[in-house]
Amino acid sequence: MMEHAKMHAKHKGHEAMHAEMVLILIVTLVVAQLVLVQWKQRHPKSYNLVTLFQMWVVPLYFTTKLHWWRFLTTWFVFSVITAYISFRATRKPLACTTPSISVSFRLVYKWFLLLYKISYAIGIAGYSIVMFTLFGINLIFRIKPEDAMDFGVSLLFYGLYYGVLGRDFAEMCADFMASTVGYYSASGMPTKHLSDNICAVCGQPILVDVSEEGIIENTYRLSCNHVFHEFCIRGWCIVGKKQMCPYCKEKVDLKRMFSNPWERPHVMYGQLLDWLRYLVAWQPVIIGFVQGINYVLGLE
Repeated sequence: MMEHAKMHAKHKGHEAMHAEMVLILIVTLVVAQLVLVQWKQRHPKSYNLVTLFQMWVVPLYFTTKLHWWRFLTTWFVFSVITAYISFRATRKPLACTTPSISVSFRLVYKWFLLLYKISYAIGIAGYSIVMFTLFGINLIFRIKPEDAMDFGVSLLFYGLYYGVLGRDFAEMCADFMASTVGYYSASGMPTKHLSDNICAVCGQPILVDVSEEGIIENTYRLSCNHVFHEFCIRGWCIVGKKQMCPYCKEKVDLKRMFSNPWERPHVMYGQLLDWLRYLVAWQPVIIGFVQGINYVLGLE
């Protein structure tokens, strides 16, 4: 109460200054939003790379200042593994017959699919805990509401943050990998003839029939009747962001082929992800810019 009274006395008579600060904040937010939208439309590649970089480093800055060692530990583990995966994915194109292409493609897909599943499960768990706390279910287990809510919100943030960050890294890797695989060529003409038992993505033999259940992975057949290894065609469509057959370029119906939200390249949380990217990557920068303006103008 005393602190509130002191704060009120300190800022008494500053109503005009506060109104000016609010106006600067609103104008800066509007202008920044317009600039970001134009940048994203005109130069999407540079916008995505800068946003990805800020999504990666901005939380590191704040959590280091706050000594949040749990987040820093998970961030470090994520960064090391993802850096290695990204390094493998962004090497210069290899010969189409080289088995390492298949290994890299599968490695990238498996890692980001695993990351998605973990982050999705953590996010759902966090959301469930928050809802249970709002309904008072935490009291059954004699857990304080503030403790349960803090834990639920933390899990929700971890799930959304690493889900979005992993998805963005996957798309970055895809830009480097999509043109380096199998029988595909940007001109639309296959680089060589495809045999019935050869996967057009990795160029390796298909050992499991479409109708059989594989021990390690299954075989997929597209509507054009071309068959592929499960992880190859999933990697092609998801990591590679391609919606056509790697060999004949016939359109692939992804909604029918894959039911999981991760496996629909254009249906991955949509507006929620854009909002989270803006909140984590750009909002701190904009607020810092506003504080800089206020400092220059002598406003406080």
